Amino acid sequence: MSDIAIRVEHLAKRYSIGAGVESYRTLRETLGQLARAPFGRGRTRSAAAHIWALDDVSMEIKKGEVVGIIGGNGAGKSTLLKILSRITTPTRGRARISGRVGSLLEVGTGFHPELTGRENIFLNGAILGMARREIARKFDAIVAFAEVARFIDTAVKYYSSGMYVRLAFAVAAHLEPEILIVDEVLSVGDAKFQQKCLGKMDDVARTGRTVLFVSHNMAAVQRLATSALLLEGGCLAGTGPVRPMVARYLGGHAHARYQAGRRTGRPQILEAQLVDAFGQPVAKPLNTETFGFRIRFALPQSRSGIRLGIGVLTGDGTVVFTSGSDDVAIEVPADAREYEARVMVPGDTLLAGDYHLAVCLWDAGETLDLQEPALSFALEYGPSVLYASGDNRKGFVNVRCGWTLEPALSLVGLP
Repeated sequence: MSDIAIRVEHLAKRYSIGAGVESYRTLRETLGQLARAPFGRGRTRSAAAHIWALDDVSMEIKKGEVVGIIGGNGAGKSTLLKILSRITTPTRGRARISGRVGSLLEVGTGFHPELTGRENIFLNGAILGMARREIARKFDAIVAFAEVARFIDTAVKYYSSGMYVRLAFAVAAHLEPEILIVDEVLSVGDAKFQQKCLGKMDDVARTGRTVLFVSHNMAAVQRLATSALLLEGGCLAGTGPVRPMVARYLGGHAHARYQAGRRTGRPQILEAQLVDAFGQPVAKPLNTETFGFRIRFALPQSRSGIRLGIGVLTGDGTVVFTSGSDDVAIEVPADAREYEARVMVPGDTLLAGDYHLAVCLWDAGETLDLQEPALSFALEYGPSVLYASGDNRKGFVNVRCGWTLEPALSLVGLP
């Protein structure tokens, strides 16, 4: 295993669902129950079903690799990271890890709420096996990165979710584990801090350390990862170069309309649909015609500062353009109710081809809902001089460049 950081062999994890959970009972209630049914007669037990969050996953990750783990909701991504971080144990199989692991899986993991930020930094460093002087050498850089200097001696249970995850990421990235494991926690935090995190992960990768991260943001995966691992339904669907894996993931989730499966009780994207210039559903618009997206979303509680945005991606996940409510100074109302937005794309903007739509709800502190891809669509080429010589024009967008053409002035002394 000299050049192997992680070796996973036939890994599987089973969870029970629907099992009855017995609540806490007092001593009097327990004795009363025994008196009524001393040998267990009359007791009922809820039947439990089982799901395999992971099923027979095998892989190898070399030292120094940056691996993006992608897949839909319920694919098993977070379960895999929890097993690799030793937070949960597998039902079958094993994972062999060479090196110290620093992980950031979800807000709340790894910090003791009653301890201050300062104490948690030293506690986490000690868990990683670092000497106190090593942690002290990194302390100022961690606090500066997390931007929590004023609150470093405050118990972290009083931190906002944004402060918490900033400090947690700073600790995980600065204390120099050989393997850094990061889940989709970077959805918490403003855009500026997310860029800082991506930059820090770049720095970590350049030092030769191994990085595994889960993200629904395909642009971040393609920016950071040297390879990708695709999970589907708890099984390993493929591994390989980033771009083909992202294209396979997006293509496998292609659908003409998005509709949420259930209500979450949080700000949520409920529906997204491709529409024509008149707001009517359309299957394959012409690229020369105006088309757009109808997006319905819900705010279950009153909340100010919400933003809505979209991104249009190519078939392999390359971002063509993004647009947000802030771009046109539209404020999302704070009242608790459902809203509908239409985002229209002028004709002759995109070239003909296959595309995906990402839709995001966020505020200054966190990403509230991200659907990528929310839907997939194709643009047919319309009557345009762009396609006068065929439909194989290269590129994604039509840029209306300014052109001039006139006779060149003769240069003195040249024939």
